[in-house]
Amino acid sequence: MNDFTTTVFELIDMRSFSNLWYWIALAVMWSTASHYVLGIPFDMVARARKHGGQTMVDLEALSRINVNRLLYIGNVAGVWLIALFSAVLSGFFTAGFLYEIEFAQATFFLLFPLALIWLLTLNSATIIHEKDLMGEALCRKFTRHRFIIQVLGVVFIFITSIWGMYQNYAIGVLGGR
Repeated sequence: MNDFTTTVFELIDMRSFSNLWYWIALAVMWSTASHYVLGIPFDMVARARKHGGQTMVDLEALSRINVNRLLYIGNVAGVWLIALFSAVLSGFFTAGFLYEIEFAQATFFLLFPLALIWLLTLNSATIIHEKDLMGEALCRKFTRHRFIIQVLGVVFIFITSIWGMYQNYAIGVLGGR
């Protein structure tokens, strides 16, 4: 059994910032977050903007369904989700930066931006619902929402990579902190 666990921990490096799988997960997370705008693939928005007609009708119907679903989740469980997610984020932040557990730091750098994206998504859903956006105005809102997510992605990937390089430098060169 000891050989098995040793092999697993050698294969899955628990030092997150030096692990290729962490960076792949980070890239997939941001790629997915910027491709699915309020749960709708962005290529559908581009196609509806370009061709109009039935494609635009489909986009409007799908956006209405997703906006209503997001607002329902926010209204029914929003407070509980915020409380639970805040507790989880606080735990990872405390374990990561107070107790210097690298896995908790890495997880925090994945989850904190997702919390911001969730809040941004709820805000956009509320705006789309209240203003009853349709057609080109709806496409502009989706494009603006996606652009903000991409800017957040650039900022948080930069912050995560700088922190990860610092961690790798501190452990590799300085022998820990």
